[in-house]
Amino acid sequence: MYSGPQLFAGLICLLSVIGLYELYAMGLPAERRPEVLCACAIGGLLAAGLLFCPAPGIGQGGVTAALLLLSVLFLFRYRTLESVGRDLAIASFGLLYVPLLLSHAGLLRQLEHGRAWVFLVLTVVMASDSLAYFVGMAVGKHRLYEAISPKKSIEGAIGGLAGGVIGVLIVRFVALPQLGSLDVLVLGAGVGAFSQIGDLVESMLKRSFGVKDSGTLFPGHGGLLDRLDSLLFAFPVTYYYAVWFVQ
Repeated sequence: MYSGPQLFAGLICLLSVIGLYELYAMGLPAERRPEVLCACAIGGLLAAGLLFCPAPGIGQGGVTAALLLLSVLFLFRYRTLESVGRDLAIASFGLLYVPLLLSHAGLLRQLEHGRAWVFLVLTVVMASDSLAYFVGMAVGKHRLYEAISPKKSIEGAIGGLAGGVIGVLIVRFVALPQLGSLDVLVLGAGVGAFSQIGDLVESMLKRSFGVKDSGTLFPGHGGLLDRLDSLLFAFPVTYYYAVWFVQ
């Protein structure tokens, strides 16, 4: 609420490292701890490069350098040839999944009216989650994706899209009056949909790794990734829409 873009970017870098550590703790074996710590540091540097050096090409250069460094790290610490490919793939995916996606929150904050855009994402995701839950509880009968998330329903997902539109409407009247009716519909439904997809993707990863929660940072509620799963997909969608169609 009160910080400038640079302090906000620093927070995003810190959250990127924590989220990356949680992902690697779920997906990589315990004996990979040195590689996990190095990969988390690389992820933090990637987020910092994207947010503090927003020069043309820095994004491609940062991702490329991060993947090259990881590849070299695992080349000299492969341990067993049977598992190194899987471990390197998870480590590389982590850089794209956490710091790259989450950095868009900081990039969004750097735009004109950036604070309002960040609150738009938070409002849309919370409204979408809330309405999806209540609609699903009230009338949900058809499972959305039972293999990944057995409790979610198609009716709840539709309610989530409606909640997303309501969320954008609220922020439009409060802080972003330049948004038109089409923006409200596209952003509300689009961000609402991708926030639900983000939640499903994290659920898929946890089921794949055989864990219930990504961590224990929030007792009773799981880890940081459990709180950020929807936002990881919502921030990039909102950022590019804002840059291409609104700014």
